[in-house]
Amino acid sequence: MQLPPDKKVYFLSDFHLGAPNPAASLEREKKIVAFLEEIRHSAGAIFIVGDMFDFWYEYRTVVPKGYVRLLGKLAELTDAGIPIYFFVGNHDMWMTDYFQKELNIPVYFEPQEFEFNGKQFLIGHGDGLGPGDHGYKMLKKIFRNPVCRWLFGILPPYIGMGIANYSSRRSRAVTGQNDAAFYGEEGEWLITYCKEELKKKFYDYLVFGHRHLPIDYTLNDGKSRYINLGDWIRYYTYAIFDGKDMHLLTRESDQEKNIVRK
Repeated sequence: MQLPPDKKVYFLSDFHLGAPNPAASLEREKKIVAFLEEIRHSAGAIFIVGDMFDFWYEYRTVVPKGYVRLLGKLAELTDAGIPIYFFVGNHDMWMTDYFQKELNIPVYFEPQEFEFNGKQFLIGHGDGLGPGDHGYKMLKKIFRNPVCRWLFGILPPYIGMGIANYSSRRSRAVTGQNDAAFYGEEGEWLITYCKEELKKKFYDYLVFGHRHLPIDYTLNDGKSRYINLGDWIRYYTYAIFDGKDMHLLTRESDQEKNIVRK
């Protein structure tokens, strides 16, 4: 895609709507909707890079209750001709065709390549990539197995959603503090993954979510950049490609100091 001079590409991830409680989720949802309204006239494309919801499962005729403000805004934007792309995360991996049919939003389950104004992008959520985290990688294979998905689907929604929401709370309790620390180039699994991918093919920008910590890190002797988008729970960060360069920004000025840059 060649962007018009007045258009930009926006990247956001990790809203985790539904957590930690309905009131906090609604406040966060309203901030996200307000941001999407602000950028609608400058957006050439919008990428939402996973974990929009803290849990999502599409039953045959049922979808999770809530999120009408955000879903309505997304439909409004795509109806206006603004392309939106969604990558499933580890919290909303059980999507089927609801977004495609109702919102005209393509859904991706693996990292994908894009090109804007001659710049090469590799974009994905980031879960299960790189070395380590073998326990989650095994769980991911199980959760994505069609039989396991079908078995979960035969549970009544109030039971299935209850189990899922409990598991999400447990996961956040275990990993919450880890999200705030940067473990250095050798300790960040997604940096290791990006370095391996750059051996296979050149990318200007490798853009991921999942990590929750906003990171703008140069690789490949300064020729490439790994961008982690942070989240809209603590940091309220997002990235913009203005046609020439990428910028990792925050809506909360006091969070600028927490963006890892190199």
